Amino acid sequence: MTENENEQVDFASTFDSDKKKSAFVEMILFLESEPQSVESLMKATKLSEEEIERSIDFLKEKYTADESGLELTFITGGYALTPRKIYWAAVKDRYGRKNEGKLSRSALETLTIIAYKQPITRAEIESIRGVPPDNMIRMLTERKLVKEVGKKDGPGKPTLFGTTDEFLRFFQLNSIADLPKLDEKEEERFILAR
Repeated sequence: MTENENEQVDFASTFDSDKKKSAFVEMILFLESEPQSVESLMKATKLSEEEIERSIDFLKEKYTADESGLELTFITGGYALTPRKIYWAAVKDRYGRKNEGKLSRSALETLTIIAYKQPITRAEIESIRGVPPDNMIRMLTERKLVKEVGKKDGPGKPTLFGTTDEFLRFFQLNSIADLPKLDEKEEERFILAR
């Protein structure tokens, strides 16, 4: 163990209350740009799993208060401090990724089909949308919202597409299972022509 690591262990051991430990975890979440798993928080803080979980519970309670501009969000298997949606809507044009954050209707439609039907081929997307998806797939791939996830067994072995962790972060989802459920009319539209 290096001298620096010893200092960090000693520093972490000085937190004599759950509130101080929670503040330490909160600081790490503030400094990190990516969601942090319990394991990564344990490594960064040298706190135990139980201490991290108590800290997370404390922070969840703190950030559900109406007067907070932030919320503690569980995204892609980790925790992150994110702007509270109700307030973010008022400032996202100024502070958000202006051009990157906007998707055209066609891109959103293609992304929705991929998200709900993955893994899916270009031909299957076209059978649902009624138009070739090549440009939209290229743009969504460049934006790292979708990726190639394999090849389908069959003639020509067409490429299969699926969503990425960046997609989950973009929509603040922990997993694909967190996607809103489709109503019957939407579900019918998504049935692939075989």
